[in-house]
Amino acid sequence: MHIWEEEKQSYIKACMERGTEEQKEALKKTLDETDFSILDNIERKETVNERGVFAPLDAVEVPEIEARSEEFRAAGLEAIRAGKVGAVLLAGGQGTRLGLDRPKGTLNIGVNRDLYLFEQLFHNLMDVTTEAEVYVPMYIMTSNINNKDTVAFFEEHSYFGYPKEYVKFFIQEMVPACDYEGRVYMVSDTEVAMSPNGNGGWFGSMVKAGLLEDIHARGIEWLNVFAVDNCLQRIADPLFVGATIVSGCESGAKVVRKAAPDEKVGVLCTEDGRPSIAEYYEMTEEMATARKENGDLQYGFGVILNYLFSEKKLEQIADAHMPIHVVEKKIPHVDEEGNFVKPEQPNGYKFETLVLDMVHMMDDCLPYEVVREREFAPIKNLHGVDSLDSARELLRGCGVEL
Repeated sequence: MHIWEEEKQSYIKACMERGTEEQKEALKKTLDETDFSILDNIERKETVNERGVFAPLDAVEVPEIEARSEEFRAAGLEAIRAGKVGAVLLAGGQGTRLGLDRPKGTLNIGVNRDLYLFEQLFHNLMDVTTEAEVYVPMYIMTSNINNKDTVAFFEEHSYFGYPKEYVKFFIQEMVPACDYEGRVYMVSDTEVAMSPNGNGGWFGSMVKAGLLEDIHARGIEWLNVFAVDNCLQRIADPLFVGATIVSGCESGAKVVRKAAPDEKVGVLCTEDGRPSIAEYYEMTEEMATARKENGDLQYGFGVILNYLFSEKKLEQIADAHMPIHVVEKKIPHVDEEGNFVKPEQPNGYKFETLVLDMVHMMDDCLPYEVVREREFAPIKNLHGVDSLDSARELLRGCGVEL
């Protein structure tokens, strides 16, 4: 049975009834090409979010990293020079909260000169490529909304001096959204309401885009994935890569020491004996305040969305299927009468995979401490905490001319 023939799919049926013959055929084609099996996860939504038993996970801390810096750097540079390390930039978002109607990475973070967020991230990467004397392949995840503008921006700025053949773009997979009864929302008479498949979907999206062939051809064994909004990200960091390789772990996560027990960051720990991330709202007060004998917090290191994964393990995870999280969201749509509705309250479900599940599917993960002031300057807002203002201050503190 086609989905438009299902009795409960009232939004789709209404569009079919309103549409011209041409619109109906276009809609049928779209519906046939869309995978609606993801809606089955509504029935499993409670079990997916169940968590196991958390326990602390010790990090390799700054003093040890400094003491072993030559060992870690040598191992990291060896892997980078051998072409075994690639980087993945998650850049599917728009800069709406920053007053932009274009990709977030196009934000101008300069003061007395133009300096774009994308540009600063590539400068950070080129610190490494200059030291290693080789280029690191960069895969940039965009979205249906911003792909064209992102590619055009890089073309316009000549890839900020980075060789074009080392940069590849791919679009994050989109999945349908629905109301609480599983009725698929429409955003026009011919378009299904779709949403990105979450920050854990990046590798699956790379596979779907055909980039596995490129990864294999280049001999890449490690992928360093990171978010666009942290302008101090150290990308393909030889010390981080080397420490993870030397540790024998199949993944690593950059972490910062928590500023306070109740800081709203996800904490790297173990869950039922495997590496995992406990979100701040999942932690009991006892967990959040528990301390080691030396006075440090037991759950004291927060993740900053900078991970290193074994590429081989990622392929195994992709085959095993990641958990799908069913999340309540506000979903704009066209109602049965054809009126466009922009809800003020959550009105349905979106379906997301999460990077924390990628970590949990690894056999082990090395928490690698970095100094917050040198590597963590997220830009979520224009002013206040985690803002353009605070990021500029941190950039100045790191010697970046603005």
